Amino acid sequence: MSFTKLEEFIFTKMSETKLPGLSAAIVKGDEVIWAKAFGFRDLELGLAATPHTLYGIGSVTKSFTASSIMQLAEQGKLNVDDPVDTYVPINIRPGGESIRISHLMSHSSGIPALAYAEAVIRGATGAGENWFPIASCSDLLTFMADAQDWTLTRPGERWFYLNEGYALLGYIIEKCSGMPYEEYVHKHVLAPLGMKRSFFSKEEVEKDPDAATPYIITREGERKPSTYSYGGISSDGALISSVLDLSKYVAMYLEWGEYDGTRLLSKDSIEAMETPQVALPHQGPFGEGSYGYGLSITSDFLGYKLVGHGGSVLVATAYMGFIPGQGVGIALLANGSGYLLSQLGMYGLAILLEKDPESLPFVRRERALTELVGTYETYRGTMKAQVKRMGDFLTIEIKDKYNDLTVPLVPEAIEGKTKTFYTLGAGTRLPVEFRVGEGEIDLIYERYRLQKTGKLS
Repeated sequence: MSFTKLEEFIFTKMSETKLPGLSAAIVKGDEVIWAKAFGFRDLELGLAATPHTLYGIGSVTKSFTASSIMQLAEQGKLNVDDPVDTYVPINIRPGGESIRISHLMSHSSGIPALAYAEAVIRGATGAGENWFPIASCSDLLTFMADAQDWTLTRPGERWFYLNEGYALLGYIIEKCSGMPYEEYVHKHVLAPLGMKRSFFSKEEVEKDPDAATPYIITREGERKPSTYSYGGISSDGALISSVLDLSKYVAMYLEWGEYDGTRLLSKDSIEAMETPQVALPHQGPFGEGSYGYGLSITSDFLGYKLVGHGGSVLVATAYMGFIPGQGVGIALLANGSGYLLSQLGMYGLAILLEKDPESLPFVRRERALTELVGTYETYRGTMKAQVKRMGDFLTIEIKDKYNDLTVPLVPEAIEGKTKTFYTLGAGTRLPVEFRVGEGEIDLIYERYRLQKTGKLS
């Protein structure tokens, strides 16, 4: 099977979003059938990334935390239906009801994100102005002291992604196992899987000969060397690993809890982790999205169930995804925030499933929007405008010496030769059209017809 199209797609998206380096690996059964790296693990030293390169895996760590909880449940040291305050000195009862361990694992506690991790990461990297001295779960509990007033729904009713909840799960693991969270994960997950180059500590990462430098990518596209938030985040996003190590972890899920003759979890526990517990609020073109225990579930990815998780610590991003029924999976890691690795992962999984990756909805949408980007002019160049892409939207920018006008465009129908959008002005809805012809594109906006004359200046 050829992965040339995936390689080209990755290279293009890295170029567009200024990512320094990226490593990827594809798993079939318990074997890595393809692994490749792109770009740099260190720009200053000119060192190329490799499939062995270490990156922060961010929230993919949550699946390690959830699997550790499931191990302790199998050992009878806890039950996922236990109230959290049985183990943690916390007095938060959304709607007067107890938060259970399962609610934390499925992000359905009723507490909207308190954004501690975002603040800690931005504080460590210098990207934010606020400083919160959170170095332990004790500090986090102090930070959360007034969170009762922040609750919105009863436990189990709604999905609110909560990093704080996974930090509390790490505390529960420590209480029930009698050892630090990092030690437990190393002893009971990483070591049994042979993940010898997966670490939590700064010392171990910095002495590794193939660790990526983490980078902040600025809005201007500058790549600034940065750091991880060592100690500031833990069981919600602190693990640092390589795609080859993660491949062993993915293979364990594909083999229903077992890898290379070692069983980490029962099949029942794996199935519980992959069972939808709460619906995700953002539903897309791949059927219903939901969250299990430390894993996201997509119900209809090209006709198959897709399980996985993404991760970001600003200076590194990650994705692992797998199709349980087909025994295939993918892992991607990068030393910066750029193109969504989940979409790169889906592109690769489509190839594995022998589907055309160019037919994926997000690929078609990107191609359609990118075609429209450029400089446009009215009759005889009396007025100029620039059409730019902003994520899933377009904007029309019209500027002169004294004034700027930016008009956001929301896509409605972008298939075919006539692509329709709308914007809002003075409380009214205004339709906007792009008409794509042979060698030319017309923009119909308000009273004007503009014709594309070139690329953005």
